[in-house]
Amino acid sequence: MEDQVTAATQETTALAEKIMTWIAENGVEFGLKILAAVAIFIIGKMAAKGVRKLIGKALEKNKIDETLLAFVCNLAYAGLMTFVIVAALGAVGIKTASFVAVLGAAGLAVGLALQGSLSNFAAGVLMLVFKPFKVGQFVDAGGAAGIVEEIDIFTTKMRTPDNKAIIIPNSKIMGDNIINFAAKDTRRVDLVIGVSYGDDLQKVKKVIQDVLNADDRILKDPAPTIGLLELGDSSVNFAVRPWTATSSYWDVYFSTMETIKERFDKEGISIPFPQSDVHLFEKSA
Repeated sequence: MEDQVTAATQETTALAEKIMTWIAENGVEFGLKILAAVAIFIIGKMAAKGVRKLIGKALEKNKIDETLLAFVCNLAYAGLMTFVIVAALGAVGIKTASFVAVLGAAGLAVGLALQGSLSNFAAGVLMLVFKPFKVGQFVDAGGAAGIVEEIDIFTTKMRTPDNKAIIIPNSKIMGDNIINFAAKDTRRVDLVIGVSYGDDLQKVKKVIQDVLNADDRILKDPAPTIGLLELGDSSVNFAVRPWTATSSYWDVYFSTMETIKERFDKEGISIPFPQSDVHLFEKSA
């Protein structure tokens, strides 16, 4: 028993001597490596924060959307801190080549798994940078039409005129045509007015012109267009093309149609509608 205790004591003493010897030989060098790693981490973190702040100021000057600004700043900071941590580990003496390879493989795997999401993200970035439309505008995009309520990094939220919510992936919007009905200050109202073949065409044009002139919402420049569009099966159709402010489009559309109908009734101008004549023949016995 005493021999076992003695052997254990000797082994412990030998191990302690080895540790003390290693510290004496390598302690200073290892301590300097630790200090270098700490210094790299602290200075690198300060530099990363400074770069993030500079990027934020640059994006703010270009009036980039706040959502994209915060995301880009945080992404840049995370990337810089990754390099700082790798550099700090390398200063200690840890081999970082395999670590970087693992990070690269993990990034590739995540990229493949999130291919659709990354496509939506890239499209969202382009939308926030180039701004094909803004919140509050009525657009036709991604196969849907409605008022834009929110533009996120991955999706765009819209509201239809009958108050339905639509969420569209950004990649679908950027991969298709975008019609922005509110992008311009003015819009042309396209109307087709049909009258009977027996009506005086010059009188019809004068009545329509009077209706347009009486509405202050209709612009004088560019001037409205009133022209004979076609000779239809049961009516003579006029193309009526007044211009108005975009915000007044539908009000002008509805009120102009109503006012023209009322004026036609007063002036004795008829608006024909399709009719069919049915002839009955009695078969003799």
